[in-house]
Amino acid sequence: MKTKSKRIALKDVLKRELRDPDFSFYYQREKAISEIAQLVRDARLKADLTQAQLAEKAQSSQVVIARLESGTDDRVPSLDLLERIASALKARLLVRFEYKKVA
Repeated sequence: MKTKSKRIALKDVLKRELRDPDFSFYYQREKAISEIAQLVRDARLKADLTQAQLAEKAQSSQVVIARLESGTDDRVPSLDLLERIASALKARLLVRFEYKKVA
């Protein structure tokens, strides 16, 4: 006898879970950390700098840059650190709010 298995798409599970305020908060937080990590890494590589070189220019340490770029650190980088990194990369740090669409 064959049984039908119900396939649930990951996007459907995520959509359902995002209704929970706690889950949504931590999901968005982790997403932001990952995006920052990727942006810093991409900008550093575009500037042709090593982590150590960026750290020196940003008055930080290579360990801090590596931790930030890994995206696995639970800590959210401070605005001060991000400003120093942006300055070291001759870039401007932009922060914005995105609003949910109201149905």
